[in-house]
Amino acid sequence: MRKRPITTLFMLESLDGKINSGKTDNLDVDKDWCRIEGVKEGLGQYYDIEQTTDLFSLNSGRVMAKIGVNERTDTPRKSPCSFIIIDNKPHLTEAGIAYLSKWVEKLYLVTTNPEHPVYSIGEEFSNVEVLGYEVLDLETLLFDLYEKHGIEYLTIQSGGTMNGAFLRLKLFDFVDVVVAPLLVGGFETPTLIDGESITTPEELQKLCPLELIECKKLNNSYIHLRYKVKR
Repeated sequence: MRKRPITTLFMLESLDGKINSGKTDNLDVDKDWCRIEGVKEGLGQYYDIEQTTDLFSLNSGRVMAKIGVNERTDTPRKSPCSFIIIDNKPHLTEAGIAYLSKWVEKLYLVTTNPEHPVYSIGEEFSNVEVLGYEVLDLETLLFDLYEKHGIEYLTIQSGGTMNGAFLRLKLFDFVDVVVAPLLVGGFETPTLIDGESITTPEELQKLCPLELIECKKLNNSYIHLRYKVKR
């Protein structure tokens, strides 16, 4: 097996496994759940736990665009965390990349798009490194992050589709979720793991058994669950 970082899927979810308030991108957990009585009171606990996660965090350009980095004009508080952002479409603009570079310790922009705006940014963004691929293979990406960039521990905080791709390739080592006291519903609402479904009994080996490490009751009816992936 090729070496790669030890990975942890870290997410906030509702009791029914939803990681958004609904189907569309104009709905967002960070913006919406802080307005809901019975949920907003304990929401800060998730962000407190987030501050204790790994110093390298993997996400997608779509999620970054959704939280508004392309439009932000404030000067962010510098984070000690480095981001690995996968963005092919692209979802990020030059302004969004500039904001992220000011926000994080180092930004690794992963893309298969040769016309991505990251290639147009100036030399002043010295903490931005482009990881360009013709075809994105998650196993190769993790190998490169470990071997070429010395990243040994990685938190994954992406959307359900990308999380599903990591799952099917068996690239999770730990799962760390904070469960909010909320039911969302909606079969098109993103969940913790989306993407490809299995269709035959022969594919049951693609499922991911877990071993519970910790179950902690938080304040305001929140729960913090930590699992180790069983090989």
